[in-house]
Amino acid sequence: MASRQILQVFESYQKARSTFVQTVAELSSRPQNVDALQEAGVMALLRPLLIDTVPTIQQTAALALGRLANHSDELAAAVVHDDILPQLVYSLAEQNRFYKKAAAFVLRTVAKHSPELAKAVVDSGAVDALVTCMDEFDPGVKESAAWALGYIARHNTELAQAVVDAGAVPLLILCVQEPEVSLKRIAASALSDISKHTPELAQTVVDAGAIAYLSQLLEVQDAKLKRQVFSALGQIAKHTVDLAELVVEAYIFPAVLPSLKDPDEYVRKNVATLIREVVKHSSELAQLIVNSGGVIAVVDYVNESQGSAMMPGVMALGYISAFSERLSMSVIVSHGVPALATALQQDAEPHVQAAAAWSLGQVGRHTPEHAKHVAEANVLSTLLTLSQDEMSSEDLRAKASRALKNILQKCTHMPALQALLSEAPPSILENVVSQFAKILPGDPKARKQFVTSGGLKKIQEIKTEEGSDLSEAILTINECFPEEIVRYYSPGYSDTLLERLDSHRPASTRA
Repeated sequence: MASRQILQVFESYQKARSTFVQTVAELSSRPQNVDALQEAGVMALLRPLLIDTVPTIQQTAALALGRLANHSDELAAAVVHDDILPQLVYSLAEQNRFYKKAAAFVLRTVAKHSPELAKAVVDSGAVDALVTCMDEFDPGVKESAAWALGYIARHNTELAQAVVDAGAVPLLILCVQEPEVSLKRIAASALSDISKHTPELAQTVVDAGAIAYLSQLLEVQDAKLKRQVFSALGQIAKHTVDLAELVVEAYIFPAVLPSLKDPDEYVRKNVATLIREVVKHSSELAQLIVNSGGVIAVVDYVNESQGSAMMPGVMALGYISAFSERLSMSVIVSHGVPALATALQQDAEPHVQAAAAWSLGQVGRHTPEHAKHVAEANVLSTLLTLSQDEMSSEDLRAKASRALKNILQKCTHMPALQALLSEAPPSILENVVSQFAKILPGDPKARKQFVTSGGLKKIQEIKTEEGSDLSEAILTINECFPEEIVRYYSPGYSDTLLERLDSHRPASTRA
């Protein structure tokens, strides 16, 4: 009888612990409860339950801790300061698969907040324990471990190197080959997080065979998996020409181009980013994208995108155009200039406008024909406005000004040049007038148009310092016209005529 009463006490205690931890786990899933739980000292109460004799209580305690740590870096730091990490790491090697998933969840939620917290997770020995979990048979355990490793690696080179040194990369690539889509997704994401930091880390991922397995997943139906596959390939390709060529050699072009019209906006953006990271390295890689029909696809992407999603497509067009006249013309004939002009004129996000300005400058800087195509899109006045607008960011003003000068140095399109005569500041005006000084001496038709449109009159109104480049250019222009026409359009000439009228005596009065 006495033993039964004793057992009842223990059973009641176990039931109370179970009820408590389940309730806390449920409450911690709602953000509005987190502050109250923290004030009640929940972290200190959950810690001993991690080594409870009942496995379900251990697992639920770990789940509650993970949910709490997920909400704020303060609670995540509390997990570190309360020495909970060593217990979790120990349990990863000793406990069942359910606890391992919960423990990996806690490590992930702690590591995600900052490099400092992720470093604390690494220092606790968690990386080796998580890599060991990657060898588990259960795909759920592998997924939880891979997710935690990815969150550790994403912060900086040192942490990513710690993950690599623990032997995670080959196991992550094995996970990419598993049948479970969610496991593939998390493994691809972790490979992306490792690859993004340095060429050396990306090379480690490549050497383990990642490109071949990732490129086999280009046409999967799962949007989230495609996001991560394209992201990983882009992070590998961005570092060097050699790595970009290895990505291209997997025959991903033109296979990836249809995904620029994928229903998922992040898939589309990641494909555009991948293209940008490939074309930026060399004219040969840019030509390969052009030959595969990539320019038309990117132009369509820019036209169909909004806000910051346009950015990779806009920059890809700029990188392609920068290499040569021929590549720049391929952007022009694919209607890239109107797309870039729309991004410049209609998008309210300064970084996108700055990218569009830079890209237009790359398109128009090669020859007068290139500059004419850009000028005919009516972007020169927009570039001028943006370069002078104090509300524009410093980067936008600088890029707009530089692009405008690049285009003007080649521009011979008279209407566009004349439109800038009355608006341009001295720094830009010099480029405009210099172009007129190049065009007018050899073109009688242009000289006549210049006079009738009021250009010559505006030139005479410009005030310059004697001996400056601007004054020399104006002198060159004036020499293209008869002296009396120049005088006629010079400021004050009407006053001179009136003075002559005062001193003039009609012939009848002289008689």
